[in-house]
Amino acid sequence: MADGFSPSRRNFLQVSTAAGGGLLISVMIPGVAAAADAKGVFAPNNFVRIGADGIVTIMAKNPECGQGIKTALPMIVADELDADWSKVRIEQADSVPALYGAQRAGGSRSIPNEWIAMRKAGAMGRALLIAAAAETWKVDAASCSAAKGEVIHGPTGRKLPYGKLAAAAAKMPAIAPEAIKLKDPKDFAIMGKSVMQYDLPEIVTGKPLFGIDVRLPGMVYASFEQAPAYGAKLASADLAAAKAHPGVHDVFAIDGGANPSELVSGVAVIANNWWTAQQARKKLNAKWQAGPSAGQSTADFALKAAAAVKQAPTLSLRKDGDPDAGFKSAGKVIEAAYHYPYLSHATLEPQNCTAQYKDGKFEIWAPTQAPDTGRQIVARVLGVKPEDIKVHQIRCGGGFGRRLSNDYMVQAAAIAQKTGGAPVKLLWSREDDMAHDFYRPGGFCNFKAGIDKAGKLVAFRNHFVSFGANGKFSQGAAMAPTEFPAEAVGNFELVATVLDSAIPTGPMRAPQSNAHAFAYQSFIDEVAVAGGRDPLDLRVELLTVAAARRALLSKTDPTSPFPPFDPNRMLACVLKVKEMSGWGRAVPKGTGLGVAFYYSHSGYFAEVVEASVTDAGQVRAHKVWVAADVGNQIVNPSGAANQVQGAVIDGIGQALGLKIEVADGATVQKNFNQYPLIRMPQAPVSVDLQWVMSDNAPTGLGEPSLPPVIPALCNAIYAASGKRVRNLPIDLSAT
Repeated sequence: MADGFSPSRRNFLQVSTAAGGGLLISVMIPGVAAAADAKGVFAPNNFVRIGADGIVTIMAKNPECGQGIKTALPMIVADELDADWSKVRIEQADSVPALYGAQRAGGSRSIPNEWIAMRKAGAMGRALLIAAAAETWKVDAASCSAAKGEVIHGPTGRKLPYGKLAAAAAKMPAIAPEAIKLKDPKDFAIMGKSVMQYDLPEIVTGKPLFGIDVRLPGMVYASFEQAPAYGAKLASADLAAAKAHPGVHDVFAIDGGANPSELVSGVAVIANNWWTAQQARKKLNAKWQAGPSAGQSTADFALKAAAAVKQAPTLSLRKDGDPDAGFKSAGKVIEAAYHYPYLSHATLEPQNCTAQYKDGKFEIWAPTQAPDTGRQIVARVLGVKPEDIKVHQIRCGGGFGRRLSNDYMVQAAAIAQKTGGAPVKLLWSREDDMAHDFYRPGGFCNFKAGIDKAGKLVAFRNHFVSFGANGKFSQGAAMAPTEFPAEAVGNFELVATVLDSAIPTGPMRAPQSNAHAFAYQSFIDEVAVAGGRDPLDLRVELLTVAAARRALLSKTDPTSPFPPFDPNRMLACVLKVKEMSGWGRAVPKGTGLGVAFYYSHSGYFAEVVEASVTDAGQVRAHKVWVAADVGNQIVNPSGAANQVQGAVIDGIGQALGLKIEVADGATVQKNFNQYPLIRMPQAPVSVDLQWVMSDNAPTGLGEPSLPPVIPALCNAIYAASGKRVRNLPIDLSAT
């Protein structure tokens, strides 16, 4: 089925009596039962519980990293259940794939993946409670309805609260998933209303919620020394000197492998508190053998990239029409080279994990975006069965993709395995965190565009250069052949060259898109200016052409597969943001408006930035307008707005000051004094958001809202100052 919830024996809900009386609803997430069936055991999860006191407890299955999913998914269940939100309690589930299915925070997929399953879980509970009330009153269930935790008999006005019906409802026969009736969206009572994030009071009052806050009886603390250059192995270290430091329990070397996402070579220092372990670590005087990243540097990467574009590309990713002929016939040809750097995730909470090894089994408390991936790595590297590893999902102090890698989890487990049964908390310093990241990879775009006398785009080429090994891009470095304006230009070519690099990379908030949007949407602005066109009008024209091409092809070749991007949905966002921002209005001297759009993670975002540039070259983004199409339902408007506003500010901060440089295989930037996150005076005064509702299933929004703001800011800088930003971070003194 298109909704991802097939009503078969593998995807269904189960009802039972909760301990102490009440109703328990277990929902089988798509893909879960298959895993259970492989063992011949059915183990439904305790997903929704309704107690005799009327309290509804909903398990939050996915990791919470600040994106609000711990609140949003239960809102979906509670709305279909017609629960009284004031009586809803939310509990964070442990990582138990056999019960909950995939438990992961990444790709803006939580709501899209769980949308139908969560709705059916709530709707089934509502149907059973209504059935129980009808049986109690000896009336037709069709004459009953539910609202705010009560079942109401329409003709008589009688009411029964859920708490008094829970035990009876638990005995009602389960309803087949295909027979469950979901609400009409117009009847939603919780979704679409702003709800405070569930843990917010604890967060603002400093209650212990995060991985860094975990405390266990008898716990010791660990610091882990790793090589500054990636892939280097430990040659020597003064273990005795570190162990002699007062308060240190133990010091030992760990022999790791070459994969940085698993266990690397290093030295663990165990002490009665983290500060002691960190101070003792300074006495190690560790020496390292050269690794695969030795000699690699940012300067060398730039030289190799410049040489690569003068040679034939190694990869052909797409070719439509005859670009060479298009350039020859063009009235004007525009060329420009763009560069974006490596970036660190810089999560506010450094990487950490608490682990205990006892009787051949692990118990792990991990702030991770991918708990089961971490479990599998620990099992493989340390020789323990996956079922002997219990993982507690702990709230993450920021993720942005960094915590999809679980290197810190396997480090904590490896240390705990050698620590005699005591729980061990491994905590990285800020310097560790920045020096041992899985970075957003840097890259180089070398554009060429041809326009006719009317300023229409007739040919387009990009020779893309980024990083990887053996001719294959590293994680997060690749470029899709569908990058806009691929569908809007008849003569289009995308070629690429891969530069060897041993620097680890990984996904970072809107992977690839956060960089590619800057390059493509900035260059489209250059094309507009070169052709004497309004930048927004040119985008409207290109989207209109893309929509027409797609419509024509769908008629001539109905079997032709299309990428998911819908030009008409993006066009609606561009026109909305034009209206919102008053595009084309007069602005003060030194101030400009810039526009950009981008599609990623199934979300359509168009954004306009108003920015000013002083005579000294200082940049300030004053206002941002955002028009977005993320489907037909915003689950939690306040949470959604927070995600978009945060992404906009995050993107502006990246553009203004962030870069990771490499020297001899090690990162140059070590802390926030060298990697300056955005400060309050640099943030825009307002971020005006409007949703462009469409008849499509809801999508994620925390990632796709970031990419367009960077080129919109850069284009606003050009409009304000005449200086074109082709390299990030922004440095107008270099333009």
